[in-house]
Amino acid sequence: MAYDFYVRTLQDLIDAVREFGIVPYFATMIPGFSLEDHCSPQTLFNDTEDNTWFWKGPVIRATGCAYGKFFGKKAAYVRKDLFLDLANYRRDGYDFDARYEEGLAKHQDKQLFDLIDENAPVTSKALRKIGGYAYHGRWQKTEGVKGFDTSVTRLQEQCYVITSGFVFTRDKSGRLRGWGAAEYSTPERFFGNDFTDNVYKRTPEESYQRLMAHMRTLLPDVQEERIKKFIH
Repeated sequence: MAYDFYVRTLQDLIDAVREFGIVPYFATMIPGFSLEDHCSPQTLFNDTEDNTWFWKGPVIRATGCAYGKFFGKKAAYVRKDLFLDLANYRRDGYDFDARYEEGLAKHQDKQLFDLIDENAPVTSKALRKIGGYAYHGRWQKTEGVKGFDTSVTRLQEQCYVITSGFVFTRDKSGRLRGWGAAEYSTPERFFGNDFTDNVYKRTPEESYQRLMAHMRTLLPDVQEERIKKFIH
């Protein structure tokens, strides 16, 4: 299964996620291993709603995949069957409460995880308001608890939190605008029993080997050490 596709339409991207299982959004440490490498700049971003940025929510809904900053603080689509192994490996067999009780998670991450778990699905804007987090955007600045972006990224890399969708506003002409607000959930909330009943069925090492086997199939010409670094 060569990692060979070209995205021109929403359906092309849906098909790629279903077939290849792991589709990072932006360029990665592995040349050619991203959506950005497999579509034109105009398809990646343009002035209409017909581009990959606005397709993120529809792809998540159509494929039932996980989406989030799972690899090197960069976002990727990961098919559900592969995400079970990724989550098991990254969590090292711990659910979040157990990780925190063992002293392996930061208190600030625990606070944010609990807010997401209690309110999912919940937008980043709502989370900042509920948790009293500071926000320093282009047009708005608020004071409050610091570290939101760092914590939510870390929780995604550990596979305790995913991006379950995006909420966009429209301008006076009815066009979608802006980057959209990410909507967060936990895999347990998003996938339900399909996730909770299966995520810890294998050892983390078994899940790691399954991920490695899949990546070798996708990228047969890439050095194994580079694949290991990407998965880790």
